[in-house]
Amino acid sequence: MNTFRTGLLLAAMTGLFLAIGYLMGGQGGMLLAFIFAAGMNLFTYWNADKMVLRMQGAREIDRSAAPQFHDMVASLARRASLPMPKVYLMENPQPNAFATGRNPENAAVAATTGLLKLLSPEEVAGVMAHELAHVKNRDTLVMTVTATLAGAISMLANFGFLFGGRDRNSSLGPLGGIALLILAPLAATVVQLAVSRTREYDADRGGAEISGDPASLASALVKISTAAHHVVNREAEANPAMAHLFIINPLSGQRMDNLFSTHPATENRVAALERMATEMGNYTAPLTSARRGPWG
Repeated sequence: MNTFRTGLLLAAMTGLFLAIGYLMGGQGGMLLAFIFAAGMNLFTYWNADKMVLRMQGAREIDRSAAPQFHDMVASLARRASLPMPKVYLMENPQPNAFATGRNPENAAVAATTGLLKLLSPEEVAGVMAHELAHVKNRDTLVMTVTATLAGAISMLANFGFLFGGRDRNSSLGPLGGIALLILAPLAATVVQLAVSRTREYDADRGGAEISGDPASLASALVKISTAAHHVVNREAEANPAMAHLFIINPLSGQRMDNLFSTHPATENRVAALERMATEMGNYTAPLTSARRGPWG
């Protein structure tokens, strides 16, 4: 299902590039757009995860840099029957995290320094288990490709306006160029939402099963959502197309399940986790039940 969804996303993106190319330059423009789209799709498959990590200022760390955090991710990965992902840290005061990578064998998880400072070890474990659930569900390829190509749509639309939209004799015309400028952000939003927001509920459930502690994940979501209203994530603000990658929207902390939200409402996610905690009981001990205090 995830493979089909990825192919559908790439096909839709290719179609959009072709349409814009045709508006810009007829059949010749459509051919150039097709070549550009094919190259972009291939490039993002192999390199989008590296681009996302770089744009967010993430640096890879080993066990010596953060032994407690590194060991936690390793333990969670074993519980999830996943290969050990690469671990990244972002020097960012806003608590947040995301996962990326084209498959579980080439996955990476990234957390902000704010996450480690604000949340308890139990809550951090819940967050990282959520991200590993994305890896296990193979959501990360779709999420990363979506983030990269959303920006490319706007870039191509702006290119069309600058080099064709202002020319009254072009096939696009002034009105067409303006329309592209207006529709480009909307198109980017639609692409971001091409992957159903139910993946967040699935990752919440999968993360709670991996960590064995849905209550701590629910508590983490509340803390991160509250902080997102007050602590600016400058890297995310500079690259808003990446917002849907994070466990909580780093831009504004959405409160309503409306059509254009990048994430489900935190209240709804917490309620689902609370119901899950009731169903689960104490069938397994939380991963970090014995780990409290400052991070190593």
